[in-house]
Amino acid sequence: MDAVLLARLQFAFTLMFHYLFPPVTIGLGLLLVVMEGMYLKTRDLQYEAMARFWTKVFAVTFAMGVATGIVMEFQFGTNWATYSRFVGDVFGSALAAEGIFAFFLESGFLAVLVFGWDRVSPGMHFVATVMVALGSMFSAVWIVVANSWQQTPAGFHIVGTGAAARAEITDFWAMVFNPSSMERLVHVLLGAFIVGAFVVLSVSAFYLLKGRHLEFASRSFTIALVVAAAASLAEVVSGDSQARTLATTQPAKLAAFEGLYTTTSGGTRLTVAGFPDTAEKRVRGEVAIPGLLSFLVWGDWNKPVQGLDRVPRADWPPVALPFQTYHVMVGLGFLFGALTLLALVMRWRGTLFEARWLLWTFVFAVAGPFAANELGWVAAEVGRQPWVVYGLLRTSDATSRSVPAGQVLASLVMFGVIYALLFAVYVFVLNDKIQHGPDEPTPPPPATTGKGLLAAAGRLAGQGGESLTSTGEAAGRSGGE
Repeated sequence: MDAVLLARLQFAFTLMFHYLFPPVTIGLGLLLVVMEGMYLKTRDLQYEAMARFWTKVFAVTFAMGVATGIVMEFQFGTNWATYSRFVGDVFGSALAAEGIFAFFLESGFLAVLVFGWDRVSPGMHFVATVMVALGSMFSAVWIVVANSWQQTPAGFHIVGTGAAARAEITDFWAMVFNPSSMERLVHVLLGAFIVGAFVVLSVSAFYLLKGRHLEFASRSFTIALVVAAAASLAEVVSGDSQARTLATTQPAKLAAFEGLYTTTSGGTRLTVAGFPDTAEKRVRGEVAIPGLLSFLVWGDWNKPVQGLDRVPRADWPPVALPFQTYHVMVGLGFLFGALTLLALVMRWRGTLFEARWLLWTFVFAVAGPFAANELGWVAAEVGRQPWVVYGLLRTSDATSRSVPAGQVLASLVMFGVIYALLFAVYVFVLNDKIQHGPDEPTPPPPATTGKGLLAAAGRLAGQGGESLTSTGEAAGRSGGE
């Protein structure tokens, strides 16, 4: 057994499981802001019922994200000691910023978001919703900054030599705004918005097909559909921009994505599909468009894009896995755009909710955005190999030498069992909430004044001071609204 391979598999497994949840909270956070904002604007109780229901889904998913995220940070110290020493100064500042500016903000207002519906004013509750949504996005900011620094290091110098070498920040803002961070951040956030929107689309389509909560479902579906369509189209533009950056910052990764083994003398083709064969340095069954990659990268049909032949063989990434995951991710992205645009046209024509085949498509299409997000990270991380910090630290040199393969394997099996149980509980709780559905919107009791108030007070006097206090608080809230 290879301890390095097992450590990589363990981190990949725990990361991919964890990443099922943050995109949902980021995407739902945005939708909650929209729904609650619509309630404040219109005072339509249906929007409040929508925000209340999706807040429950948000809270359950947030708890899973926190529980599964802690494990990854411990692995830095247990399985990746050399890596932790090398990047500690950089990651320490980024993760500290994530804790201060993101996690504390998100978790600090989360209690108000979940439990404050009848305890604070609608305006204050909306502020809490906005803060939680921003906190979830800020968390993505600092995690993506730290990861992007591994892809395109900047704003640092190396202190020490050999196994004692480590990177120290010399320019914090150069580290934050490294050559790939902002483009990757936009791509990650848009991907999360798509996931959150498709979760809402799936559940809403299910309700529509079953004839349940029709008003709630139709409004939720419409709001999520607009967000999903806008984010899907923007994601295509973001992906194109990111690929152009790869051509100059990580040309070997782009070559792996395209199965480009040899630099051509003229324009470089864009490979649509195929099966890379590294032994023969070609793509079997290739479907390609001549010159298109050159045009997309350089704006010139005849300017070549660098292939793997310009990279030392020892620095080649694996080709087959990044190639396939990248192409499936791109294909899914275009599919999301086409599906949501079709649904928007049908919604505008008033025929969407009668098209049961399309609603069933949305019920199951929720798996697509999850897959695309996971595959995108696989492509990005495997495509960076053999480097854990690009050009500076090899993955094979970054592990903990004192941890044997057997211990890593045992912990990997343990995590697999625990995560399976956690996921079963999550699915059970989530299904229970979906089957129950949203509570029917109920208007607050009207404020009572004059003789009616005195009569109500007389009736309540015999019911105990607690009932009188509760009724008075409810009347006060109703009057405030």
